[in-house]
Amino acid sequence: MLRIVETPPVDGRQSPTALRVARGVRRLFHSHGHSTVTELPLLSGRRADVVALGPDGSFAIIEIKSSIADFRADSKWPDYLQHCDRFYFAIPAEVPAEIIPKSAGLIVADAYGAMILRESDASKMSAATRKAILLRFARAAADRLHRLADPDLEPGI
Repeated sequence: MLRIVETPPVDGRQSPTALRVARGVRRLFHSHGHSTVTELPLLSGRRADVVALGPDGSFAIIEIKSSIADFRADSKWPDYLQHCDRFYFAIPAEVPAEIIPKSAGLIVADAYGAMILRESDASKMSAATRKAILLRFARAAADRLHRLADPDLEPGI
């Protein structure tokens, strides 16, 4: 019998803290009926840490910041705004919430769960961007599931 491993392989870009935060964020969004994909390449060439697809077809991007230094080194986060309906930062409890811009949603997470401390403002993506993100999301999810069952498959998205 084929056994599928539920945890995708770590690609080395994420710190252990970021991986724990991502797990908690994904659990939170799953509990609200969303499906999630990590490390999704966007149309701009950027790669979103977590993308959540809601039951209504809305998209949230969650940018994980594992430390103060990680946040201060990041100037690319505004590029994500055109690729989602809601944008959040997710941090572990030891990162001070005060450093996160008030214009973004805020989530505190650990490996077991997460809590939204500040809701994100809603915006609307263009229809063309929504379709492109939806296709990227679906292809990434399907390709990653396929690679879990067939590890020798060439990497896709």
